[in-house]
This record gives sequence, C-alpha cells and structure tokens, in this order.
Amino acid sequence: MIRAVVFDVGECLVDETREYGTWADWLGVPRHTFAAMFGAVIAQGRDYRETFQEFQPGFDLYAEREARAAAGKPEHFGEEDLYPDVRPALAQLREAGLWLGIAGNQTVRAGRILRELFTDDVDLIGTSDDWGASKPDPEFFRRVAEVVPHEVEEILYVGDRVDNDLRPAVGAGMPTALVRRGPWATIQWHTEEAEKLPTFRVESLLELPDLIAEFNGTEH
Repeated sequence: MIRAVVFDVGECLVDETREYGTWADWLGVPRHTFAAMFGAVIAQGRDYRETFQEFQPGFDLYAEREARAAAGKPEHFGEEDLYPDVRPALAQLREAGLWLGIAGNQTVRAGRILRELFTDDVDLIGTSDDWGASKPDPEFFRRVAEVVPHEVEEILYVGDRVDNDLRPAVGAGMPTALVRRGPWATIQWHTEEAEKLPTFRVESLLELPDLIAEFNGTEH
C-alpha cells in the first residue's frame, strides 16, 4: 500500500517560469534565448546548470545566488507560483489519510519559503541543503526514507524528472509518479524510461488521490 506521498518542488509544486526569467535578466540575456538554451541543454542530457556556463563561462551558481540576494534580488517564489492543482490535491490526499511531505533540491532560503507556504499542508519539509545530499544521490532518498514514518515501499515520490526523481527513487525501493509539466517532463515524457519506470503517469496532481486509492484497493 501507499501510505505516504512526498513531492519534489520545482516544476512539481512550483512553476519556475518566473524564476528562470529573473535568471535570464540577471545574466543580461533575452528570456526566450535563455529558455531555448535551457531546453537544449536538458534535451542533450546535460546538467541544467550548464545553461549558465553557455552565457557566462565560470558561472558559480551559489556565488551568484548570494550576489542576487545582496543586490536585493534574491531567488523567490510565492503562492502565485504554485501550480493551481497543488492546494486541492494536497487537501484531498490529506483527507484520504496519507502522510505528506515535500523534499527537493533546494536552498536554505527556499526551505524557509516552503515552510511558510505549506505550514499546515504537509507533515515534513526537507531540502538538499538541510540534508547535505542532493538528488540524484541515493543518500537523498535514504534521508527521505528515514524521516517518513512508513516503509520505503509505502512512500510514493512525485516528481517531474526521470533522471533526478524517478530513477533514484525507484532505486531506493519507492513507487513513483511522473507529472507532465515543466521542461524536463515535457522533453522526457515519450522516452521508454518515462513510459515504463513510474508507477503512475499524470497530467495533474489531482489524479493522484483516485490512482492511489485504486492501487491500495480502497476506492469506492
């Protein structure tokens, strides 16, 4: 049975369109040019952070995050950046009695924002900065398994990336759900791995309550 659901953050709960637009502004390049290069890097199977190197060789993402904060332009997301299905899906999953968590590759600053946004919606929020391990490192998913009060095979991990989310989560023994949105899922959706690896493939998080109930044999 699935007794817990843990969500990735970027392009799963949070639409990062605005945030990547502000990175393009910071680099001084047109937003559509940055987006095109971003997609090309992903399609080539490269780390998305290489996008920044294409425009500014030697770019240090950590240092530039701090520089943005010092300039009064820190990375930020808010209620308006959440996908519209997030709140109702969490409410339905909570009503179904599932333990809920959020865990993704995020900074300490982003972790604070998440805890403000989801104060009463989930049971736990963990970030790569909190744990000192980032996806797809198996240690990240070991930490997820440690903090969730259920067996690893009872934890559904929901994400938008085959490489960073599904593959390592399945390797850790978790069922998974791939949500089709954002650049990664859009590019990877029709690959053999994206079609065969996840337990569920969804267009919306609102599909999860019924799919989980059917999986658990508890549907009405």
